[in-house]
Amino acid sequence: MNDKIRAPLNRTIDISPGEIKKYKKNLVKLVKPVGPGAITNKIINQDLFKVWDFLPHAFVDLLFIDPPYNLHKNFNSSSFKEMCDDEYEEYVDSWLSRLVPLLKPDASVYICGDWKSSLAIYNSARKYFVVRNRITWEREKGRGAKSNWKNCSEDIWFFSSKNKSKFNIEQVKIKRKVLAPYKDKAGNPKDWDESGNGNFRITYPSNLWTDITVPFWSMSENTDHPTQKPEKLLAKIILASSNKGDLVFDPFLGSGTTAVTAKKLGRNYSGIEIDTKYCCIAEKRLELADNCNTIQGYDGQIFWERNSFKEQKKI
Repeated sequence: MNDKIRAPLNRTIDISPGEIKKYKKNLVKLVKPVGPGAITNKIINQDLFKVWDFLPHAFVDLLFIDPPYNLHKNFNSSSFKEMCDDEYEEYVDSWLSRLVPLLKPDASVYICGDWKSSLAIYNSARKYFVVRNRITWEREKGRGAKSNWKNCSEDIWFFSSKNKSKFNIEQVKIKRKVLAPYKDKAGNPKDWDESGNGNFRITYPSNLWTDITVPFWSMSENTDHPTQKPEKLLAKIILASSNKGDLVFDPFLGSGTTAVTAKKLGRNYSGIEIDTKYCCIAEKRLELADNCNTIQGYDGQIFWERNSFKEQKKI
């Protein structure tokens, strides 16, 4: 199933034919309407467009959506082809409109996009939700473009079902290095902490995220999924817009980052993924999370700037 030869230090998560056979037993196939209990902490291995009528209503606290962007991309057993802008907006609306009934009245919604797909996502989602913000995060990966500006940013639109939504600001503060350490008249640090590892300040998070590392071969969370999101990115969203015990739902689950991060942070999860191999990789990652629930750049209380948190502790 996977004939790639990995370098000795490559930590990318592989999956064998035997493991696929093992993890397939955990996957869910829906053939009739079910209640929330039937899909809580389960992965649905089906086509999103074929399970609408079987999903329960008003069971989702946090909806995270990372859909195919409007460009050509292969996803193992399936592929996505670029459309004109109007067609892509219709595509977004075709699944987003069907997800609205799944949400609780106070649910939050986050939808990922790049510069080509972001406007279509906004135009569709504003019909159903209250627009809260647009997060831009630095996706620093790749060698660059020869005839254009290198694309190293992506958007995440933040919406809510109503005017009020959960937002746990104290759980998503950032520990930043202090470059100009001011002191008061007594010589004490002013709004920052002095330590043997450097000087740091606890700050409020903004909608510009530059502290995210895209998974790559030496990271234990890395998979072969072409558009895998980092666990740290999901952790910020999950901690900010859900509480422990809430249900986080991802209709384009991929290799399972949303489910894995939700589990590590004490939330319930559910998601849909059409590709069986990716579902099984997600199940393997969920099993690995039983013994290691660390998230890169997060110490269980605060987020650290990229490459500034050296020691991983169990959350």
